[in-house]
Amino acid sequence: MDIYGFYKGQMFDAHKYLGVHRERGGGFTFRVYAQHAERITLIGDFNDWQDWELRRSYHEYFWEVHVPQAKPGDRYLYKIWHSDESYTEHCDPYGYGMDVRPAFCSVVRDLSEYRFHDAAWMQQRSDCKDRPLHIYEIHCGSWRQKKAKPEDKSGEWMNYVELAHELIPYVKEMGYNYIELMPIAEHPADESWGYQNTGFFAPTSRYGTAAQLMEMIDLCHQNGIGVLLDFVPVHFAVDSYGLAKFDGQALYEYPDIGAGISEWGSYNFIHSKGEVRSFLQSCAAYWLETYHFDGLRMDAISRMIYWHGKPECGVNNSALDFIRTMNAGLKARFPGCMLCAEDSTDYPKVTAPIWSDGLGFDYKWDMGYMNDTLDYFRTDPLFRYNDYHKLTFSMLYFHSEYYILPFSHDENVHGKATILQKMYGLYGDKFPQARAFYMYNAIHPGKLLDFMGSELGQLREWDESREQDWFLLKYPVHDAFHRFIKELNQLYLTHSAFFERDYSDGGFQWRDSDQNYPCCYAMQRYSSKESIVGAFNFAGAPQVHYVLHCDAKRLTVLMDTSADIYNGTRPNTAGMVIEGENGEFVLDLPPFSGMLLQVE
Repeated sequence: MDIYGFYKGQMFDAHKYLGVHRERGGGFTFRVYAQHAERITLIGDFNDWQDWELRRSYHEYFWEVHVPQAKPGDRYLYKIWHSDESYTEHCDPYGYGMDVRPAFCSVVRDLSEYRFHDAAWMQQRSDCKDRPLHIYEIHCGSWRQKKAKPEDKSGEWMNYVELAHELIPYVKEMGYNYIELMPIAEHPADESWGYQNTGFFAPTSRYGTAAQLMEMIDLCHQNGIGVLLDFVPVHFAVDSYGLAKFDGQALYEYPDIGAGISEWGSYNFIHSKGEVRSFLQSCAAYWLETYHFDGLRMDAISRMIYWHGKPECGVNNSALDFIRTMNAGLKARFPGCMLCAEDSTDYPKVTAPIWSDGLGFDYKWDMGYMNDTLDYFRTDPLFRYNDYHKLTFSMLYFHSEYYILPFSHDENVHGKATILQKMYGLYGDKFPQARAFYMYNAIHPGKLLDFMGSELGQLREWDESREQDWFLLKYPVHDAFHRFIKELNQLYLTHSAFFERDYSDGGFQWRDSDQNYPCCYAMQRYSSKESIVGAFNFAGAPQVHYVLHCDAKRLTVLMDTSADIYNGTRPNTAGMVIEGENGEFVLDLPPFSGMLLQVE
């Protein structure tokens, strides 16, 4: 390994030297970086948990030992000894596997065991700027579970392969083309959802082995589905066996508690240190290269842009320099991958290229659009006219970044209510509003992301210990809503007007954005092949003679949220041709409704 590059924060493959690696002559070599350790011993299944000394390698802060009898599946730990002859047991920072919690041993893995069969996918994948991108975000342990009895509220986790066999046909049927996995790097607490990591290179053993994760992603690719990973480069868990004070002092974190503790009670990475940069860059590259993930959604980027995520605390220039270096290196090595920033700030050029003083992400989550849109639909329809421009404001800044429109797990927990529950009114009023909401979201410029369960019209907030409420599909109103989401998603995937010109000129035009009192909106999307208009009435009263202005001779109805097949109030009008006169089309828009119309 290039030691100079490691300390300068230039490495993207430190994991190929550090960690545990099979040797050609047999056995495995164990290597660990620990700057302040007095001595290090190795204990594991292969030596009956007796201390074996590591020796300093060719550089004094790197330690290693060769173990001829070690084999895949063996558990192990490092004892980091301090000057007072005390020690702390740690898992391997670069370890490729870990034991099932609450155990915390690292596990020897041979990553060459699995061979991928997805060459065709890997060659043609892209950042999807001019392609459809509809992401289905899931938590592996609570999408579906294996149950002992049908009446059990919770059951056993599926392993990665079992999950793939259930998930892939469902995702294809429902019209999503990408899956985003919430963090799967090893973590001790289920309720942290993977955001408090202890094993950054170890796929959580809750759901199986590294080879099983590889097979899951391979199967997704063979079925035309991309897979993104939620990656956590900001902070890590405080558990003593993890990275915390790894060698007896602050190695990966800040030595100062004020800067070093995050709002979640975890330790912040010190991004100014080269060895920390090399660790995180190598980790990001590892998931993309070893497992064939198609991109990373990077968590809490606002906490890297500003100290503690607060503009008043100032810009964290060291972290920004790290982001630029990491993103540039990842895009050079994996040009077809996507790098997505979860960022709620208005810091400029998050998705601009590095050479233009940007941060180099491909996409940014549009948190402002998400909050404004949900606030609008929470509002009593009698007063929505006051908030009319919450739905138009997004297009005033939209061209400043490449946006994803995220309705993620964060909008379905912690007392915020699920997406369906957020709709104003009683149970029966929520469904027509949710249908109109999702149609509006589909035609709005930007790529799409929905959290699992939303397509069921789920009413219960997400709980990581329970699977989604699949029983809801036994009820006609939920089954009809499920059908609506499926057919809307399929329209999105098959009509280029929804996605081809998301970020280029000429892809969007307002047709009605100033009718406060009836709360009506209309927009038109364009591609090189077609044009589609969306017309919406978000008021609680019908608009019987709504006049849509559009340069067309006729319009063909693609979808109507009020159709009876979706539990609406009128017969399905899909396929109906509406004739215009002098560019004016008269529509009947029921309360809380939307229509998608193909321009002829």
